[in-house]
Amino acid sequence: MESRAFELFAKRNNKVSVRAIPGHFATQHSHVNYCIDMTRVKTEMNAAKATAKLLAESFSHVTIDTIITLERMKMVGAFLAETLATGSGLNMNQEIAVISPEITADEKLILRDNMLPYVRFRHVLLLTATATTGMTAMSAVRGIRYYGGEVAGVATVFGGKFEIPGVPVVRLVGAEDLPDYNSYRASDCPLCREGRKVDAVVNSYGYSKV
Repeated sequence: MESRAFELFAKRNNKVSVRAIPGHFATQHSHVNYCIDMTRVKTEMNAAKATAKLLAESFSHVTIDTIITLERMKMVGAFLAETLATGSGLNMNQEIAVISPEITADEKLILRDNMLPYVRFRHVLLLTATATTGMTAMSAVRGIRYYGGEVAGVATVFGGKFEIPGVPVVRLVGAEDLPDYNSYRASDCPLCREGRKVDAVVNSYGYSKV
């Protein structure tokens, strides 16, 4: 399966890339015809730092007190906080917190009492690796607002064509960079109807071949 993989580069910096693997994959919300492999972005220092620097360009003009990271993006979040705080924008010389809240099985965001001060009355940036349907991102935005935070934006490395009213969404690589990329409801997947077996089950930790 990995032999089919190819690189997708961010438009503004070719040092930032993800691997796209064509096939038939099952995620929590849908079936997709590409697996977007984020392993290097999440685990390699230089890749994480380059990703953070590129995202910081889009949010240097926005006040950010806290970065909430999903999908094991805490290293990128730490570099993003550092870049914003040492740059020349609104966040220069500011203390920026980076937290990873609990997420329930039905994707509700939970903050324990000791974490509430980092969100309540704070400007919060949501950082995630992928946001294809936008369902997880929108659920997290509702959670941030529930706990009294103001959502400064959503940042994702790979994102589908969705919008969140009143919230800027920044994607480094978009679904439009894969013209034949498609996401289907599991009950309405044409690949399943064709009898094509699922290649792997995909979540934020990676993929497991079936």
